Amino acid sequence: MTDRNPASATLTAPTRAFTAMPSDTRAAIGFSGGQVRGAVLCAVAACALLLWTAGLTIDPLAHSNIPYYAILATAPLLRLWCLRDGRRWGVILAQVVEYYTLFMGMALIGAVSSYPVAAMSEGFADAGLQRVDELLQFDWLAWYRTVAAHRSLQLLGIAAYQSIFLTPALLLGWFAVTGQRREAHRFLAAFAIAAVITLSIYSQMPAVGPFSYLWHGPIPYMPVSELWQPDIIPALRDHSLTVVDVGQLRGLVSAPSFHAASATLYIAAAQRCGPLRWWLTAIASAMLLSTPVEGTHYLIDLILGAGVALVAWFLATLLIRWRVRKVEKDVCA
Repeated sequence: MTDRNPASATLTAPTRAFTAMPSDTRAAIGFSGGQVRGAVLCAVAACALLLWTAGLTIDPLAHSNIPYYAILATAPLLRLWCLRDGRRWGVILAQVVEYYTLFMGMALIGAVSSYPVAAMSEGFADAGLQRVDELLQFDWLAWYRTVAAHRSLQLLGIAAYQSIFLTPALLLGWFAVTGQRREAHRFLAAFAIAAVITLSIYSQMPAVGPFSYLWHGPIPYMPVSELWQPDIIPALRDHSLTVVDVGQLRGLVSAPSFHAASATLYIAAAQRCGPLRWWLTAIASAMLLSTPVEGTHYLIDLILGAGVALVAWFLATLLIRWRVRKVEKDVCA
């Protein structure tokens, strides 16, 4: 039987495909294809508007764009081929491709958008952020000196900090294998909302970070984030840097910490991952611990980032609940 109702198809197709489908059929409900495409187009348009307003451009012919062009060209074709196959592995792979592509796109749009946001910002908020850290009795310099004195802590910190892309791959892969489209879309929506909130707050409190602000003299250990903010942000503001190289994007956002926001979202989503939840929670927690040094963040940056994530998770939950109710209503009708 051919089902021409997209809402019904969203509900029933994964149910037919998975033999180990969760008993709650609502787990297979996610946002519709039109809703996802609309959100992506709005994000791209917002990013383009920010770039234009800030007087920035992206060279479409730059060699660094080739990997992204390749993914954008092949991902839809691969997903369509897998869906036409119809077998269980094909449905799983199609969902993996969809989730990974959406996550990559959101991360890329967010990183690019941080450049015009920084370009249009004014001043630096480091003095105020450091005062808050002092009130919280957090000594960033002591934390940094401890890491700089132990190579093992450096290696562990680097691995944990860079797991920001490993953890979502495991999360989304698990959701695809277990047919939890609702959870995958809730996580992706929360990630997108967190990026929007983070950039909005960052525009009001740009900072160079505690490494640039507090450390003076020879550098015994260079964190992963290095010292990009004090060089790139002024160049963006005075328009000596006008072309954004997508292949060489650097982290510019200090407060709120998006690593902290991401880690908090990973921990929340991991609770829906069965036996993987403890491993994913441990990895995300390690990323949080590595962020002050490897991301050169104040403690208040992490607190703000966690708060952003909680708000984003709450809003994404409301959105996905609305979607589930709408699909169920349409199916019953």
